[in-house]
Amino acid sequence: DWLVSENKTVRVLDALCATGVRPRRWRREVPCQERLRITANDLDSDALSWAKKSHETNPIGDNIRWIPEPSRFAKEQEGIVEDGIQWVNEDAKKIMVECPFQWIDLDPFGSPVNFLDAAIQSISRIGVLEVTATDTAALCGSAKTSAARRYGSVGITDSYMHDDATRILLGVIARIAAMHDKSMHPILSLFDGHHVRVSVLLKRSKEVASNWNDQIGYRIRSQPYHFAPQPTGEYSGPMWTGPLFDAEIAGRMTIEKAIQLCAGKEDDYPEDWDEVDIEHSRREIERSVRHISQSADLLSQEHLLIAIDDLGIAAGIGQIPSMKKLKSGLEERGFKMARCHMPEPMFATDADWQTVLEVARLAK
Repeated sequence: DWLVSENKTVRVLDALCATGVRPRRWRREVPCQERLRITANDLDSDALSWAKKSHETNPIGDNIRWIPEPSRFAKEQEGIVEDGIQWVNEDAKKIMVECPFQWIDLDPFGSPVNFLDAAIQSISRIGVLEVTATDTAALCGSAKTSAARRYGSVGITDSYMHDDATRILLGVIARIAAMHDKSMHPILSLFDGHHVRVSVLLKRSKEVASNWNDQIGYRIRSQPYHFAPQPTGEYSGPMWTGPLFDAEIAGRMTIEKAIQLCAGKEDDYPEDWDEVDIEHSRREIERSVRHISQSADLLSQEHLLIAIDDLGIAAGIGQIPSMKKLKSGLEERGFKMARCHMPEPMFATDADWQTVLEVARLAK
């Protein structure tokens, strides 16, 4: 009900659906299917044919049917609805400009910047935009010219480059959203494997959007770093310096909930799967959400991000204490600490840097 009024439909678009895995998972895993209006689009007709064939071969079987509404220009929408999914073979930017949606997923090959303007325009007065970026060399700072062209940013390839990548993408989304009188509020922002994945809530509000620059700044490398509105010394950015998570939503993303929604039933598994395959699938689900709910509270507010591998040198100790000992020491002093979902071992805390160093030295 925070997205649309009770009993109203939710228009959802996978703008670049490829072989249709994501919209098919939406159909199978998201509750309240009768309220969803899922559109799966791709310009590659071969990929879309494969997706439709897969959907026909493995139907959901709940008899969900619906008729597409006219577009913004009173035109009939392209494509056909089969088993609850509207399949469209069209340019993603065209369909987003023509039709309003409350939920859009952008998962292109490489950078998403070419699609952001159209996607943000397409989002209704309030809606969710999910964006994937796989051009991590640009976002992490190793491809400097690409970073400057696409994101207007500078990066540093150090322990904070993955957090930088996430924040740089968020900063670009916030800027473009403000151009369309919309404010951006992160729900879940992660660097996972080879890509950045962010989910944000967009709200139409000229007043709030006018202040978008208040949470844009630079990460200045210091002890170990701080955010500032202007660059000095060794820095990366500009980037989003505000919260990365929505505590209420991300806090519900527990391993148990993920298994319940995503693991599937016995009938869902391929016929040639054995117990090893099923267990591997469950472990991948667990890995994908590990540490999210525990860190949701800290990552939804101002926090300090600590790279474990750098802590030993900074504290002047030979052996880095375990996460358990660090957490215990910080909590004894009244601070919070949680491990983060990052490629390298990192934790977030509301303690200051000197307190972290003191705890590390005493806990060794």
